[in-house]
Amino acid sequence: MSQREIAIIGDRFMLPDAFTAALEPVLDADWRVRTLELPWPDEPMHHGYVGTDGRPPAPGLEGLKEYMGEPDAIAEFIGDAEVLVNHLAPVTGPMLDRLPRLKLIAVSRGGPVNIDMNAARERGVLVVNTPGRNASAVAEFTIGAILAETRLIRAGHEALRQGIWRGDLYRADLTGTELSELTVGLIGYGHIGTRVVKLLKPFGCRILVNDPYKELDPADAADGVVMTDLDTLLARSDVVSLHARVTEETKGFLAAPQFARMKRGAYFINTARGPMVNYQDLYEALKSRHVRGAMLETFWQEPPPPDAPLLKLDNVTLTPHIAGASTTTVRIAARMAAEEVRRWLSGEPPLNPC
Repeated sequence: MSQREIAIIGDRFMLPDAFTAALEPVLDADWRVRTLELPWPDEPMHHGYVGTDGRPPAPGLEGLKEYMGEPDAIAEFIGDAEVLVNHLAPVTGPMLDRLPRLKLIAVSRGGPVNIDMNAARERGVLVVNTPGRNASAVAEFTIGAILAETRLIRAGHEALRQGIWRGDLYRADLTGTELSELTVGLIGYGHIGTRVVKLLKPFGCRILVNDPYKELDPADAADGVVMTDLDTLLARSDVVSLHARVTEETKGFLAAPQFARMKRGAYFINTARGPMVNYQDLYEALKSRHVRGAMLETFWQEPPPPDAPLLKLDNVTLTPHIAGASTTTVRIAARMAAEEVRRWLSGEPPLNPC
Protein backbone atom coordinates (compact mmCIF):
# COMPACT_ATOMS: atom_id res chain seq x y z
CA MET A 1 0.00 0.00 0.00
CA SER A 2 1.44 3.40 -0.97
CA GLN A 3 2.07 6.00 1.70
CA ARG A 4 -0.24 8.96 2.19
CA GLU A 5 1.44 12.30 1.64
CA ILE A 6 1.73 15.63 3.41
CA ALA A 7 3.25 18.53 1.47
CA ILE A 8 4.98 21.25 3.50
CA ILE A 9 5.75 24.61 1.89
CA GLY A 10 7.77 26.85 4.17
CA ASP A 11 10.37 29.52 3.64
CA ARG A 12 13.38 31.06 5.36
CA PHE A 13 11.27 32.27 8.28
CA MET A 14 8.69 29.52 8.69
CA LEU A 15 11.27 26.82 8.15
CA PRO A 16 10.05 23.54 6.63
CA ASP A 17 12.04 21.73 9.34
CA ALA A 18 10.02 23.51 12.02
CA PHE A 19 6.80 22.17 10.52
CA THR A 20 8.33 18.70 10.14
CA ALA A 21 9.47 18.63 13.77
CA ALA A 22 6.04 19.71 15.02
CA LEU A 23 4.32 17.05 12.89
CA GLU A 24 6.62 14.21 13.93
CA PRO A 25 4.60 13.22 17.03
CA VAL A 26 1.37 13.46 15.03
CA LEU A 27 2.15 11.20 12.08
CA ASP A 28 2.68 7.48 11.93
CA ALA A 29 4.60 5.41 9.37
CA ASP A 30 1.71 5.56 6.91
CA TRP A 31 2.58 9.16 6.10
CA ARG A 32 5.32 10.55 3.86
CA VAL A 33 6.35 14.19 4.26
CA ARG A 34 7.69 16.29 1.39
CA THR A 35 9.08 19.80 1.90
CA LEU A 36 9.68 22.87 -0.22
CA GLU A 37 11.43 26.07 0.88
CA LEU A 38 10.51 29.38 -0.74
CA PRO A 39 13.03 32.27 -0.72
CA TRP A 40 11.02 34.75 1.40
CA PRO A 41 12.05 37.01 3.12
CA ASP A 42 15.28 37.20 1.11
CA GLU A 43 13.00 37.86 -1.87
CA PRO A 44 9.80 39.91 -1.42
CA MET A 45 6.38 38.31 -1.47
CA HIS A 46 3.70 39.57 -3.83
CA HIS A 47 0.97 41.79 -2.37
CA GLY A 48 -2.45 41.58 -3.94
CA TYR A 49 -3.64 44.76 -2.24
CA VAL A 50 -3.95 47.17 -5.14
CA GLY A 51 -0.68 48.95 -5.68
CA THR A 52 1.03 47.81 -2.50
CA ASP A 53 4.08 46.27 -4.09
CA GLY A 54 4.24 48.22 -7.33
CA ARG A 55 3.20 45.20 -9.42
CA PRO A 56 -0.20 44.15 -10.70
CA PRO A 57 -1.48 40.81 -9.41
CA ALA A 58 -0.57 37.88 -11.63
CA PRO A 59 -3.42 36.54 -13.78
CA GLY A 60 -5.61 34.23 -11.73
CA LEU A 61 -4.23 35.53 -8.43
CA GLU A 62 -6.15 38.81 -8.21
CA GLY A 63 -8.12 37.81 -5.12
CA LEU A 64 -5.12 36.83 -3.00
CA LYS A 65 -3.62 39.44 -0.69
CA GLU A 66 -0.12 38.12 0.10
CA TYR A 67 1.64 35.19 -1.50
CA MET A 68 4.85 33.83 -2.99
CA GLY A 69 5.36 31.23 -5.66
CA GLU A 70 4.20 30.37 -9.16
CA PRO A 71 0.90 28.44 -9.25
CA ASP A 72 2.05 25.78 -11.71
CA ALA A 73 5.20 24.98 -9.74
CA ILE A 74 3.33 24.97 -6.44
CA ALA A 75 0.58 22.67 -7.75
CA GLU A 76 3.16 20.31 -9.21
CA PHE A 77 4.93 20.09 -5.86
CA ILE A 78 1.71 19.43 -3.91
CA GLY A 79 0.81 16.65 -6.32
CA ASP A 80 -1.09 13.78 -4.66
CA ALA A 81 -0.78 15.12 -1.11
CA GLU A 82 -3.91 14.95 1.04
CA VAL A 83 -2.62 17.62 3.43
CA LEU A 84 -0.83 20.89 2.69
CA VAL A 85 0.95 22.74 5.49
CA ASN A 86 1.67 26.14 4.04
CA HIS A 87 2.90 29.60 4.89
CA LEU A 88 2.97 31.83 1.79
CA ALA A 89 2.31 29.70 -1.29
CA PRO A 90 -0.83 30.62 -3.26
CA VAL A 91 -3.75 28.21 -3.66
CA THR A 92 -6.38 29.03 -6.30
CA GLY A 93 -9.37 27.32 -7.88
CA PRO A 94 -7.50 26.19 -11.00
CA MET A 95 -4.74 24.82 -8.78
CA LEU A 96 -7.25 22.89 -6.66
CA ASP A 97 -8.72 21.37 -9.82
CA ARG A 98 -5.31 19.77 -10.35
CA LEU A 99 -5.20 18.54 -6.73
CA PRO A 100 -8.23 16.22 -6.31
CA ARG A 101 -6.68 14.37 -3.36
CA LEU A 102 -6.08 17.51 -1.30
CA LYS A 103 -8.44 17.61 1.70
CA LEU A 104 -6.79 19.88 4.29
CA ILE A 105 -4.78 23.10 4.05
CA ALA A 106 -3.19 24.36 7.27
CA VAL A 107 -2.00 27.95 6.75
CA SER A 108 0.42 29.34 9.33
CA ARG A 109 -0.96 32.86 8.99
CA GLY A 110 -3.30 35.06 10.99
CA GLY A 111 -5.69 34.86 8.02
CA PRO A 112 -5.83 32.68 4.86
CA VAL A 113 -4.76 35.64 2.69
CA ASN A 114 -2.95 33.41 0.17
CA ILE A 115 -5.87 30.98 -0.31
CA ASP A 116 -8.92 31.39 -2.54
CA MET A 117 -11.40 30.50 0.18
CA ASN A 118 -14.45 30.37 -2.11
CA ALA A 119 -12.67 27.89 -4.35
CA ALA A 120 -11.66 25.76 -1.37
CA ARG A 121 -15.18 25.67 0.01
CA GLU A 122 -16.66 24.78 -3.37
CA ARG A 123 -14.29 21.82 -3.63
CA GLY A 124 -14.73 20.64 -0.07
CA VAL A 125 -11.18 21.44 1.03
CA LEU A 126 -10.94 22.37 4.71
CA VAL A 127 -8.73 25.39 5.39
CA VAL A 128 -7.45 26.17 8.89
CA ASN A 129 -5.11 28.90 10.06
CA THR A 130 -3.08 30.00 13.09
CA PRO A 131 -4.60 33.21 14.46
CA GLY A 132 -2.59 34.96 17.15
CA ARG A 133 0.60 33.06 16.39
CA ASN A 134 2.64 36.29 16.35
CA ALA A 135 0.51 38.34 18.75
CA SER A 136 3.13 38.31 21.49
CA ALA A 137 5.92 39.26 19.08
CA VAL A 138 4.00 42.17 17.56
CA ALA A 139 2.79 43.37 20.95
CA GLU A 140 6.33 43.44 22.36
CA PHE A 141 7.51 45.25 19.24
CA THR A 142 4.73 47.81 19.65
CA ILE A 143 5.86 48.63 23.19
CA GLY A 144 9.39 49.13 21.88
CA ALA A 145 8.07 51.37 19.10
CA ILE A 146 6.11 53.51 21.54
CA LEU A 147 9.13 53.95 23.79
CA ALA A 148 11.43 54.71 20.84
CA GLU A 149 9.16 57.60 19.90
CA THR A 150 7.99 59.00 23.22
CA ARG A 151 11.44 58.84 24.88
CA LEU A 152 13.25 60.20 21.81
CA ILE A 153 15.42 57.10 21.39
CA ARG A 154 15.29 57.40 17.61
CA ALA A 155 16.09 61.12 17.66
CA GLY A 156 19.13 60.61 19.88
CA HIS A 157 20.32 57.63 17.86
CA GLU A 158 20.10 59.39 14.50
CA ALA A 159 21.99 62.44 15.77
CA LEU A 160 24.77 60.48 17.45
CA ARG A 161 25.35 58.41 14.30
CA GLN A 162 26.09 61.72 12.58
CA GLY A 163 28.52 62.75 15.32
CA ILE A 164 26.04 65.19 16.91
CA TRP A 165 25.56 65.14 20.67
CA ARG A 166 21.91 66.13 21.22
CA GLY A 167 22.22 67.33 24.79
CA ASP A 168 19.26 69.57 24.00
CA LEU A 169 17.02 66.51 24.15
CA TYR A 170 17.23 66.98 27.92
CA ARG A 171 15.44 70.33 27.61
CA ALA A 172 12.03 70.37 29.27
CA ASP A 173 10.41 71.65 26.07
CA LEU A 174 11.87 68.81 24.00
CA THR A 175 12.23 65.75 26.17
CA GLY A 176 9.65 62.98 26.24
CA THR A 177 6.93 62.28 28.78
CA GLU A 178 6.85 58.96 30.61
CA LEU A 179 4.17 56.48 29.65
CA SER A 180 2.66 56.74 33.12
CA GLU A 181 1.40 60.21 32.20
CA LEU A 182 0.26 59.46 28.64
CA THR A 183 -2.94 58.24 27.07
CA VAL A 184 -2.42 55.44 24.54
CA GLY A 185 -5.16 54.71 22.03
CA LEU A 186 -5.30 51.31 20.34
CA ILE A 187 -7.31 50.91 17.13
CA GLY A 188 -8.15 47.22 17.02
CA TYR A 189 -8.77 44.91 19.99
CA GLY A 190 -8.05 41.48 18.56
CA HIS A 191 -5.23 39.05 19.35
CA ILE A 192 -2.57 41.75 19.16
CA GLY A 193 -4.48 44.72 20.54
CA THR A 194 -5.56 42.83 23.65
CA ARG A 195 -1.97 41.70 24.20
CA VAL A 196 -0.70 45.28 23.88
CA VAL A 197 -3.22 46.32 26.52
CA LYS A 198 -1.81 43.75 28.95
CA LEU A 199 1.77 44.91 28.34
CA LEU A 200 0.83 48.56 28.73
CA LYS A 201 -0.96 48.22 32.06
CA PRO A 202 2.18 48.03 34.24
CA PHE A 203 3.35 51.37 32.82
CA GLY A 204 0.33 53.04 34.39
CA CYS A 205 -0.80 54.86 31.26
CA ARG A 206 -4.42 55.57 30.39
CA ILE A 207 -5.58 53.14 27.71
CA LEU A 208 -8.35 53.70 25.17
CA VAL A 209 -9.42 51.09 22.63
CA ASN A 210 -11.63 51.25 19.56
CA ASP A 211 -13.06 48.19 17.87
CA PRO A 212 -16.70 48.15 16.73
CA TYR A 213 -16.69 44.36 16.53
CA LYS A 214 -15.32 43.55 19.99
CA GLU A 215 -16.51 43.92 23.56
CA LEU A 216 -14.19 45.08 26.30
CA ASP A 217 -12.81 42.28 28.44
CA PRO A 218 -14.19 42.62 32.00
CA ALA A 219 -10.67 42.41 33.44
CA ASP A 220 -9.54 45.29 31.22
CA ALA A 221 -12.61 47.31 32.13
CA ALA A 222 -11.89 46.73 35.83
CA ASP A 223 -8.35 48.02 35.25
CA GLY A 224 -9.65 51.25 33.75
CA VAL A 225 -9.32 50.50 30.03
CA VAL A 226 -12.01 52.40 28.11
CA MET A 227 -13.73 51.34 24.88
CA THR A 228 -14.62 54.41 22.84
CA ASP A 229 -15.38 55.66 19.34
CA LEU A 230 -12.60 56.43 16.88
CA ASP A 231 -12.99 60.21 16.94
CA THR A 232 -12.75 60.32 20.74
CA LEU A 233 -9.73 58.02 20.75
CA LEU A 234 -7.91 60.20 18.21
CA ALA A 235 -8.69 63.41 20.06
CA ARG A 236 -7.62 62.18 23.51
CA SER A 237 -4.61 59.97 22.78
CA ASP A 238 -0.97 61.01 23.05
CA VAL A 239 -0.05 57.84 21.15
CA VAL A 240 -2.26 56.18 18.51
CA SER A 241 -1.33 52.59 17.65
CA LEU A 242 -2.97 50.67 14.81
CA HIS A 243 -3.91 46.99 15.29
CA ALA A 244 -6.90 46.52 12.98
CA ARG A 245 -7.18 44.19 9.98
CA VAL A 246 -7.43 45.22 6.34
CA THR A 247 -11.03 45.06 5.15
CA GLU A 248 -13.06 47.04 2.65
CA GLU A 249 -14.18 49.15 5.59
CA THR A 250 -10.67 49.92 6.85
CA LYS A 251 -8.80 50.53 3.59
CA GLY A 252 -7.50 54.10 3.76
CA PHE A 253 -9.62 54.88 6.83
CA LEU A 254 -6.78 56.80 8.50
CA ALA A 255 -6.35 59.88 6.33
CA ALA A 256 -6.17 63.67 6.60
CA PRO A 257 -9.39 64.11 8.65
CA GLN A 258 -8.28 61.50 11.18
CA PHE A 259 -4.73 62.89 11.52
CA ALA A 260 -6.22 66.38 11.96
CA ARG A 261 -8.33 65.06 14.86
CA MET A 262 -5.25 63.79 16.67
CA LYS A 263 -3.73 65.94 19.40
CA ARG A 264 -1.03 68.26 18.13
CA GLY A 265 2.22 66.59 19.16
CA ALA A 266 0.81 63.06 19.32
CA TYR A 267 2.61 60.00 17.94
CA PHE A 268 1.36 57.45 15.41
CA ILE A 269 2.43 53.78 15.43
CA ASN A 270 1.64 51.30 12.64
CA THR A 271 2.62 47.68 13.22
CA ALA A 272 -0.48 46.45 11.35
CA ARG A 273 -0.86 46.85 7.56
CA GLY A 274 -0.15 49.67 5.14
CA PRO A 275 -3.40 49.78 3.11
CA MET A 276 -5.32 51.16 6.08
CA VAL A 277 -3.30 54.40 6.05
CA ASN A 278 -3.20 57.25 3.54
CA TYR A 279 0.55 57.76 3.67
CA GLN A 280 0.56 61.00 1.70
CA ASP A 281 -1.76 62.51 4.31
CA LEU A 282 0.41 61.10 7.09
CA TYR A 283 3.45 62.66 5.42
CA GLU A 284 1.78 66.08 5.48
CA ALA A 285 0.79 65.68 9.13
CA LEU A 286 4.35 64.72 10.06
CA LYS A 287 5.96 67.42 7.94
CA SER A 288 3.83 70.10 9.62
CA ARG A 289 4.67 68.55 13.04
CA HIS A 290 0.98 68.25 13.86
CA VAL A 291 1.89 64.59 14.39
CA ARG A 292 5.16 64.85 16.31
CA GLY A 293 6.52 61.48 15.25
CA ALA A 294 5.66 58.10 13.80
CA MET A 295 6.95 54.57 13.92
CA LEU A 296 6.11 52.78 10.67
CA GLU A 297 6.56 49.05 10.30
CA THR A 298 4.36 48.62 7.21
CA PHE A 299 3.88 50.74 4.09
CA TRP A 300 1.69 51.53 1.08
CA GLN A 301 3.92 49.26 -0.97
CA GLU A 302 6.62 46.89 0.23
CA PRO A 303 9.41 47.55 -0.11
CA PRO A 304 8.63 51.28 -0.41
CA PRO A 305 10.42 53.29 -3.10
CA PRO A 306 13.81 54.37 -1.70
CA ASP A 307 13.19 57.96 -2.78
CA ALA A 308 9.79 58.24 -1.08
CA PRO A 309 9.61 61.58 0.77
CA LEU A 310 8.15 59.94 3.88
CA LEU A 311 11.36 57.95 4.31
CA LYS A 312 13.39 61.17 4.43
CA LEU A 313 11.57 62.83 7.33
CA ASP A 314 13.58 63.20 10.54
CA ASN A 315 10.62 62.42 12.80
CA VAL A 316 9.88 58.90 11.56
CA THR A 317 11.26 55.55 12.73
CA LEU A 318 11.18 52.89 10.01
CA THR A 319 11.45 49.10 10.08
CA PRO A 320 10.97 46.58 7.23
CA HIS A 321 7.82 44.75 8.38
CA ILE A 322 9.57 42.67 11.07
CA ALA A 323 7.27 43.08 14.08
CA GLY A 324 6.11 39.46 13.92
CA ALA A 325 9.59 38.06 13.31
CA SER A 326 10.64 35.92 16.26
CA THR A 327 11.68 32.32 16.61
CA THR A 328 8.87 32.05 19.17
CA THR A 329 6.38 32.87 16.41
CA VAL A 330 7.84 30.07 14.28
CA ARG A 331 7.44 27.49 17.02
CA ILE A 332 3.92 28.62 17.95
CA ALA A 333 2.71 28.60 14.33
CA ALA A 334 4.23 25.18 13.63
CA ARG A 335 2.64 23.70 16.76
CA MET A 336 -0.76 25.20 15.91
CA ALA A 337 -0.61 23.82 12.36
CA ALA A 338 0.44 20.38 13.63
CA GLU A 339 -2.44 20.32 16.12
CA GLU A 340 -4.91 21.03 13.33
CA VAL A 341 -3.46 18.14 11.33
CA ARG A 342 -3.71 15.86 14.37
CA ARG A 343 -7.35 16.81 14.88
CA TRP A 344 -8.17 16.19 11.22
CA LEU A 345 -6.52 12.77 11.31
CA SER A 346 -8.44 11.78 14.46
CA GLY A 347 -11.77 13.09 13.19
CA GLU A 348 -11.95 15.94 15.71
CA PRO A 349 -13.35 19.35 14.70
CA PRO A 350 -10.76 22.00 13.79
CA LEU A 351 -9.85 24.72 16.27
CA ASN A 352 -9.49 27.48 13.70
CA PRO A 353 -11.52 26.77 10.55
CA CYS A 354 -11.50 29.56 8.00
